[in-house]
Amino acid sequence: MVNGESDSHPTLIGSVRRALRLLEAAGAHIDGAPAKQLAREAGLPLPTAYHLLRTLTHEGYLQRENGVFVLGAAAEEIGRAGAGRRQRAHLSEALAVVGQELGAAVYFAVYREGEVEVLAVTGDPARPPVVEWADFRATAHAHAIGQCLLAQLDEPTRKDHLARHPVQSITPFSVSSEGELLRRLDTVRRGHAAYERQEYALGTVCAAIPVQVGAAAATLAVSLPVDELRRLRSVTDRLRKMAETTLTTLAFSISI
Repeated sequence: MVNGESDSHPTLIGSVRRALRLLEAAGAHIDGAPAKQLAREAGLPLPTAYHLLRTLTHEGYLQRENGVFVLGAAAEEIGRAGAGRRQRAHLSEALAVVGQELGAAVYFAVYREGEVEVLAVTGDPARPPVVEWADFRATAHAHAIGQCLLAQLDEPTRKDHLARHPVQSITPFSVSSEGELLRRLDTVRRGHAAYERQEYALGTVCAAIPVQVGAAAATLAVSLPVDELRRLRSVTDRLRKMAETTLTTLAFSISI
């Protein structure tokens, strides 16, 4: 028992419920609505509605404009976050289908605000993705995802990235200098694909291809166990064909 209620009837906070009703009412009016209308639609006494509207406005969930209340930045951010999670879930589902067909772990990543960001990755236990044992953002020079993204950047942006994340070997197979990396990136641009063999993680080989997502640098990538190296190029070619027909459309739905 809690406050006289059984466990099957949890305590509900009345003020929270009333505030939510007001937010729902405000969200139903694109051009906003006055306090009296929102109170009526939420089924609240006007004094109670005024008190909650002031609080919601102070916290940024509502905004008062020309005598009417509209959703504020805080409420819109919640909506964007929810939409983003749904979009990423759709992308993850698409990657899972592709991964099963290719027999590989599949990744989707972008270069955003100066950093590599992996937005989605398959989670098939039979084809597990590479474990991020060293920060993907700081080791872009050492993995196919990062190399593919760096190859798409303009020179000033790439120089800025390498100034913040200097090239250093993290396995015996990694590129060991910035000059070696820049030569590699030229090869990536010519071949429209990045290939790496145990440069980030021992026992794993990877490939990444650039994909068009607006003006942003983005990539789709695959990884395989090193003993399946012979499959890497054919799997990458198949990934490219699948990207052209199915994945690029989903990628456009990601907010970047």
